[in-house]
Amino acid sequence: MIKRHKTSVIITCLLTLAPLFAGLVLWNRLPERIATHFGMDGTPNGWSGKLFAVFGLPVFLLFIQLICVFVTSADPKGKNISDKAYQAILWIVPASSLICGYSIYSHALGLSKYFGIEKGIFLFMGILLLIVGNYLPKSGPNYTIGIKLPWTLADEENWRKTHQLSGKLFVLGGIVCIINIFLQWHWLLWGIMIPLLLIPCIYSFCLYLKKREK
Repeated sequence: MIKRHKTSVIITCLLTLAPLFAGLVLWNRLPERIATHFGMDGTPNGWSGKLFAVFGLPVFLLFIQLICVFVTSADPKGKNISDKAYQAILWIVPASSLICGYSIYSHALGLSKYFGIEKGIFLFMGILLLIVGNYLPKSGPNYTIGIKLPWTLADEENWRKTHQLSGKLFVLGGIVCIINIFLQWHWLLWGIMIPLLLIPCIYSFCLYLKKREK
């Protein structure tokens, strides 16, 4: 799978490191102590040294990206993962890295007032949920992508129905996240994520019980 998507793997790895190169360009303008963690309202609540902010975070995210690439490629049921779903996986970490880089540098340089960090978080989550929701129903049972429960992995019909529901819920959640850019309800992300994860699990288990009773 890596060989088939080699170009995408290389491009996404380089994009994951893009904030590092941007940090080098901005090095002399950046303060020695930089906010690297933010609350849902965009308020900084964690700080790091400039060296870690510029080098450490992108390199760590590159490490995560490589793990995602190799673990997904090594999935024993990888043939059930569609090429589009694999491509979507490749872009999650790079997108996260770019959002993190923007958040860190814009706050450090006093530019976050033009497009708040909290808006960037909801925009990213909205797009991510829309993409994931679109591709969830298109992959068969596997150990890497999707709602991986004992009864979904053991029953293809359970997997299919669960992921059809999950896809619709994720798309709806993505739309709500994007709308929330304007509403600015900071609690909404958790209010969305909990039912997005919980409802498919309950639905899948109910399907399992229903089939077992027959």
